Amino acid sequence: MMATQTSGGSIVACPVCATLNRVPRDKLGTGGTCGKCKNALFSARPITITAANFDAHASRSDLPLLVDFWASWCGPCRQMAPAFEAAAKQLEPWVRLGKLDTEAERAIAGRYNIRSIPTMILFRKGREIARQAGAMPERTIVDWARSAAH
Repeated sequence: MMATQTSGGSIVACPVCATLNRVPRDKLGTGGTCGKCKNALFSARPITITAANFDAHASRSDLPLLVDFWASWCGPCRQMAPAFEAAAKQLEPWVRLGKLDTEAERAIAGRYNIRSIPTMILFRKGREIARQAGAMPERTIVDWARSAAH
């Protein structure tokens, strides 16, 4: 299992409102709903990462967070987008996938010294644990994320 767990389960940030939810260990694979907004905790799709929700997902959630740093004008970013989307179906609920628009969120991109895009960074509890620059196909994204998250 790639998510770290507390004695009472895993802390999972809601993809919609970023509220932290405790999910019992034996229920992590079945999803669940947010206690505040009642939306599903997992949708098998990347979430949009912004300054407002970055810390909840990258630092306070027990799930590793795989962020695709991208921009709309970037051809390789657009080319990789369907592969990243498909990877979410295989990696959730053990890894949360998110997309961060480097044009809209320049401060976060600058904090992590993003110099080329697409760049993927895997975070665990606020710490960068792996980084990969360049577009990758779905299978490579999944294999790389699983290997780095262990």
